[in-house]
Amino acid sequence: MPLPALNDLSTMNREALSGAWREITNSAPPPKMSQVFMRRVLGFEIQARRSGGLPKALLKELGKSPAIKNGTRSTPILKPGGRLLREWNGVTHVVEVTDSGFSWNGETWRSLSSIARAITGAHWSGPRFFGLNKGKS
Repeated sequence: MPLPALNDLSTMNREALSGAWREITNSAPPPKMSQVFMRRVLGFEIQARRSGGLPKALLKELGKSPAIKNGTRSTPILKPGGRLLREWNGVTHVVEVTDSGFSWNGETWRSLSSIARAITGAHWSGPRFFGLNKGKS
């Protein structure tokens, strides 16, 4: 079956988008993915396949990345200017990523774990507390 035209994606309903998804990816679409996002992913896939996909050198370089294991990033990348939000006991805490660490409540902190400890009064993994990794179930 040929790839659908990009223009056709905008008029497809969920059933048609799901069919196109199965055809292109050989898998079922995620059950709660919005139609808007499905159109974007399918549009990208269609364009990539029509242009020959990603260059082999880039695919090889992506496979070498030491920070990615089994398709998931082991260490989150936080860039200055980013914000982390966490609600704790009805209070929303906003932490800003800076060049020198993290800013919370007008103070600069060296680690997320120390901020999590100040918020909760207990030892927490900072990245886990702020939802940057899942931790052990």
